[in-house]
Amino acid sequence: MKREIISSIREKEIQLSKLKEHIDKSEVCSDLYNKILIEKAILNKQLDDLKNKSLVNRIKHLLPRQEKLICDYFHR
Repeated sequence: MKREIISSIREKEIQLSKLKEHIDKSEVCSDLYNKILIEKAILNKQLDDLKNKSLVNRIKHLLPRQEKLICDYFHR
């Protein structure tokens, strides 16, 4: 799964480098460039999510945070 995402990101980078020259020449190329850029960002997010799916991170998301308020530091 991770290798597939990495290879897809590389493909998107190649496509972006080829389209970069033609962005100003055509609106279609500009739209396609933007679409591929968004797809690459989604793939990068998926890759980050795969890296952060350790057991500790899963548990952290399940437990509610107990944020300290400033009034917690002043006891009456």
